[in-house]
Amino acid sequence: MQKVMVLALLALVAAALLAGLVLDRSPAESAFPGANGKIVFNSYRDGNGEIYVINADGSGQTNLTNNTAYEYTPSWSADGAKIAFGSSRDGNGEIYVMNADGSGETNVTNSAGEDGGPAWSPDGSRLAFVSYRDGNNEVYVMNADGSGQTNVTNSPAQDGGPAWSPDGSKIAFSSNLGAPKFDIYVMNPDGSGKTNLTNTPGYSDVLPDWSPDGTKITYFAFDYVHDIFVMNADGSGQTNLTNSRASDYGPAWSPDGTQIAFSSDRDGNMEIYTMNPDGSSATRLTNNPAADYDADWQPLVSVGGTIEIAAGPPGSWSSSADDSPDPSYLALAGPAAGVLAALTAGAWYARRRRAAR
Repeated sequence: MQKVMVLALLALVAAALLAGLVLDRSPAESAFPGANGKIVFNSYRDGNGEIYVINADGSGQTNLTNNTAYEYTPSWSADGAKIAFGSSRDGNGEIYVMNADGSGETNVTNSAGEDGGPAWSPDGSRLAFVSYRDGNNEVYVMNADGSGQTNVTNSPAQDGGPAWSPDGSKIAFSSNLGAPKFDIYVMNPDGSGKTNLTNTPGYSDVLPDWSPDGTKITYFAFDYVHDIFVMNADGSGQTNLTNSRASDYGPAWSPDGTQIAFSSDRDGNMEIYTMNPDGSSATRLTNNPAADYDADWQPLVSVGGTIEIAAGPPGSWSSSADDSPDPSYLALAGPAAGVLAALTAGAWYARRRRAAR
């Protein structure tokens, strides 16, 4: 009997250690509404953790970071123009922000502690993230430039995996406040109003991700198996989507709400998959011997601004009075009326700079 009790205790300790690692080194996401862009993910195919992007059909796999350090937990901004991620390149875990093409990498935390799991607010002005600087995992909120770093959970528990609701009114996160297991909680962005949504006997629930309409939350549940669940935003209707003997992990809604990206080792090693919101039609996107995980989906929002090509040499551009407020897409009116094209965020910014000179 004593041996059984010891084994049970060791199992709980192992689960707690795994959850602690998951909280600090796993994606914190929110699916912001829009068209489906690229999927960003973490890959070990180069011998260390790197941030990659891939098209939704599995093509165009591209390394954005190309660094010898360990990069982790990438997260798209709501306008699809920025990626926040964790990096060990400065000797400890820090939050970095870069452009969608990998340029402009900037350390925004600059702390002595271990930071990871960034999640953008819907208006792009703030980032929630996980920090171990106080001796346990806590959820912090800061301005997007790194200023105003504030501990909003401030509890003796292990807290992490924050995800901002699409309307900005709530942050979902994981906590073992009801130790030893972890549950999904929601709170106000200032840390008030903490509410347990899952409280499932026997399971630890971590890594929440909001649907783009804010009505659903997916999450990763584990005891001796690892499955992806979905529930209503109030915690009701908890449903197992994967229900397999494999390790299924890290769900991320598509911006249009029709797909969920996730990681699974069902084919022998961790790869990126997509599935329908009911768990059907799982499709593998990556296929290599290394581990691919921590997926997040880029939102692309098209609004009505225009920019027209001015007469003159290449590189000469002038913008219309109806500039687009969205940095991801805009309509392009060429020399021939009715010609439309989509511009990437980088192209849009370049043309605005040229027009301003």
